[in-house]
Amino acid sequence: MNVGVAHSEVNPNTRVMNSRGIWLAYVISVGVLHIILLSIPFFSIPVVWTLTNVIHNLVMYLLLHTVKGTPFETPDQGKDRLLTHWEQIDYGTQCTSSRKFLSISPVVLYLLTSFYTKYDPAHFVINTASLLSVLLPKLPQFHGVRVFGINKY
Repeated sequence: MNVGVAHSEVNPNTRVMNSRGIWLAYVISVGVLHIILLSIPFFSIPVVWTLTNVIHNLVMYLLLHTVKGTPFETPDQGKDRLLTHWEQIDYGTQCTSSRKFLSISPVVLYLLTSFYTKYDPAHFVINTASLLSVLLPKLPQFHGVRVFGINKY
């Protein structure tokens, strides 16, 4: 282990989703969340799928679209201080493999959830609203946009 060795990245947030095994860890963590929710005896299968979807989307929204800056000391002189983690991934380049993975995974989870809830209208509305809340901020048109000034500073 190289303790005290500087990293070569100006901002390590830009490459974290390209790290080895991060996608597998992401999928496994969603699976573990689902299994934990399944182990609660009074939840039905449709409720567990909806909870998995909503919790996943809420956590991803908070981590990717709410948290700003970087936890590392970076030599960028505060340039990334006002950017969310999503805006920092791959230096803001659109349509990279990391961004595609993070955009497709909520859609796949939504499709699985819709199937296992048997397209029940109540679950469908909740899951669709949850999906839209994480997909809309990922669109290139919203890069750097703060709707109603929320999360501006």
